[in-house]
Amino acid sequence: MLILGFKEGHDGGVVAIEDGKLLFALEAEKDNYPRYDRLTAEVITRAAGMLDRVPDVVALSGWVKGFHSVEPPTRAGYFGVGEGSITDEAGKYFGKDVRIFSSTHERSHIMTGYGMSPGAAGKPHYALVWEGSIGSFYRIDESGQVTHLKHVMTDPGNKYAYLFALADPKFPVGKGFFRYSDAGKQMALTAFAEDTPMTKAEQETIDFILKQEGIILGVSKDEMSWSHIYNAGVESQEYRNLSLKHSQAIFERFYDYAAKNLTEGLPLLISGGCGLNCNWNAQMRESGLFESVFVPPCPNDSGAALGTAIDAQWYHTGSAAIDWDVYAGEEFVHDIEPDPARYETRPLNSAEVARYLEQGNIIAWARGRYEMGPRALGNRSILAAPFTTETTVRLNTIKQREGYRPIAPIALESDADKWFVGSVHDPYMLFFNRVTSEELKAVTHVDGSARTQTVTHERNPGIADLLVAFRDITGFSVLCNTSLNFSGRGFINTTSDLLKYGEEHGLDGYVVNDTFITPRKG
Repeated sequence: MLILGFKEGHDGGVVAIEDGKLLFALEAEKDNYPRYDRLTAEVITRAAGMLDRVPDVVALSGWVKGFHSVEPPTRAGYFGVGEGSITDEAGKYFGKDVRIFSSTHERSHIMTGYGMSPGAAGKPHYALVWEGSIGSFYRIDESGQVTHLKHVMTDPGNKYAYLFALADPKFPVGKGFFRYSDAGKQMALTAFAEDTPMTKAEQETIDFILKQEGIILGVSKDEMSWSHIYNAGVESQEYRNLSLKHSQAIFERFYDYAAKNLTEGLPLLISGGCGLNCNWNAQMRESGLFESVFVPPCPNDSGAALGTAIDAQWYHTGSAAIDWDVYAGEEFVHDIEPDPARYETRPLNSAEVARYLEQGNIIAWARGRYEMGPRALGNRSILAAPFTTETTVRLNTIKQREGYRPIAPIALESDADKWFVGSVHDPYMLFFNRVTSEELKAVTHVDGSARTQTVTHERNPGIADLLVAFRDITGFSVLCNTSLNFSGRGFINTTSDLLKYGEEHGLDGYVVNDTFITPRKG
């Protein structure tokens, strides 16, 4: 059975699953399109070109006719997991008889985690969906049936990010405004919080935000001009202190419910955009409430097309499990040759690249198929040595982003416990841990935390070989790893965009598949 899945709206995507194997997962933003982009004719055409026949099932992820979850639904719509949350009907696709399947956006998140989780089949699980609009727990039984357990909070993701907007003088007054990037920036800024008692002003701000039923459509920020952080600036200490307390207040609502009610000790599946909050994920994993905690590499809406395709597979076959690899995007496109007068090109040698990095150079690393989800996991990365704060500053300058943003480490999994403690083993960079080595300054955030990705030779042999070669020179199988993209755009996927980026932003070299490219001197 060949299933073709689509997700419209922001973070649009197209996936294909055949007989339980993920063939590809393409995202509208990748290949230098705007971040969080909607489905384009380009990505749909590319996906069609990767198939050799018409699918048996077309899976359309439920969405809305507009931009907000309360607008009129398309197909199965946004909310629900019970009766009416799935539709399946006969239809035509390029003149062929197919099944047209749809399930709700809410189900897409649940099924992304369920279908991708190792060993989930035939075993009950808890699931948590926390995203912009939804904040609920569920139980999945042995057959894959989903039962809604508790609606904990409306708009947890939106309420989390709203504090950043409230403090930012650049955020406009009015209802309905939203910036997808605010939540990630706030996650970085919580690390700068001072350990101070909750003040009355802080509590009033948190309470007002959390009691709203719909924060984006319901409250214009000027209605909170009474708050002590209103337009105070996101780098003000008042905002930083409140950001951590606000984050914990939201987390504790969910944790408290889980501690009192989720008593079977089942594995927990986390999905939704808040599944990118590494602090919350780590606290859930380290809570001891669950046998295990799994977060897929695409917990936000970038995984919704896949979740709906998994749901269609479960509906038609009884099995949600898929065989998948995180590097499921398109191959890197070598569309131009570097000018031999300006660049030296030679075969990739891990030892040479490791030495080049050890000397302080910063390079792009673009090999094979791009990663699914928003995190660079070693195929569309900018890499550097992890030892100096000057490297952090330079990387943030290259990335054209704020200086408070941390740089993540990528580490050989077999060595990672030497330099990190906590939720260390993490192939998808979704859990915070703590750095134990004072030498790793470039990947240590101000509070001593890191968002480590661990790799093995089985998952990514090229990066693993490089880390081993770097360890042979420095004693550390750790590098700085940040995403390879223009500011505000998805991963770079062509040589022409890559060289343009490097020339504009000062990269020192490039690995493109099996080739190492460096600028000629002089």
